Amino acid sequence: MGAIAVVLGVLAAALVAFARERARRRPHPVPPGHRPEIALPHAREFELYHNALSLCSMKTRVCMAELQVPYKGHAIDLIETGSYETLSRRFLAVNPAGTVPVLVHRGHPIYESHEQIRYAAAHAPPGSPALVPADSGLKKEMERWIDLSSLTEDPIRYPERSIGNAVPRLSLQIFAAMIEEIPYRNIVEGLLFHFDKRRPVLFLTLKARGLERLHTLTPLMRMLTVGRTHVNTHLDALEKQLGESGGPWILGEAFSLADVSWMVILERLRQVDNEHVFIGGGRRPACTAYWERLKKRPSYAEAILGYPHPLIDHGIQRLKQVKAADPVLRAALEGVS
Repeated sequence: MGAIAVVLGVLAAALVAFARERARRRPHPVPPGHRPEIALPHAREFELYHNALSLCSMKTRVCMAELQVPYKGHAIDLIETGSYETLSRRFLAVNPAGTVPVLVHRGHPIYESHEQIRYAAAHAPPGSPALVPADSGLKKEMERWIDLSSLTEDPIRYPERSIGNAVPRLSLQIFAAMIEEIPYRNIVEGLLFHFDKRRPVLFLTLKARGLERLHTLTPLMRMLTVGRTHVNTHLDALEKQLGESGGPWILGEAFSLADVSWMVILERLRQVDNEHVFIGGGRRPACTAYWERLKKRPSYAEAILGYPHPLIDHGIQRLKQVKAADPVLRAALEGVS
């Protein structure tokens, strides 16, 4: 009986400790935009909490590079890049929502990347390149194209609303490759603390099934199919816009925040080995030329290629390798009948 009492006591203590930890690490939504009422420790005027793989992080990094604004960076892991650092107490003190990126200006956070790039453009030092047109009509058009590239409140339910909502479905391919290198114990942490249990369940499923059998997961293949459909629709709109504006950029002659936003979308197509599915080879020639111009901008090298990660490199190469070895898998992932 004494041993049983000890075991029960240990279990009770563990449950109490877990409950306390969960209470301290419970994410909750925060309003987007600048939060002047929140003060965070900081060493530089601008600081950025970001992740190498995160599309939204890439967007804010590209914006800061285009504006030529220096900042102190804090690399934060997502489970895709190794661990749920976004669920740590330290990071939740920066962003209670547990998401990246977070731009901090003079100690005050700005949440959500589409708000961060607008804020950064408005508060860049004198002499920074202008990324927002003075003309009100062009500015309104720029805002529309930012929205069309951004994540909305529920990308799973509304992939049609923006290419920012549709592209994450295609990202499942590289996630399935990257997750091979991440221990189960790291993924399970999400079941304990992540506010959306669908994500850790998805990643556990991807790891258990393996990249080679990804096409046997019927629900995920449906997600990919829907994602491709809406990516095609939004790229058709971009092709039309580039033709009507005369290029070389979305609004015409002036590079803007709209182009910052779309650069990272096209980069994700490259990372998931889908460039040839949507552009190139005669498909959408205006988009193809636009993407080539984007890749030549210094901000692309600085803010995207300048933040390599071994798991991203593994995912890109592994995905290409497996697709090359299995034509059936390749056809399923690329939507080729």
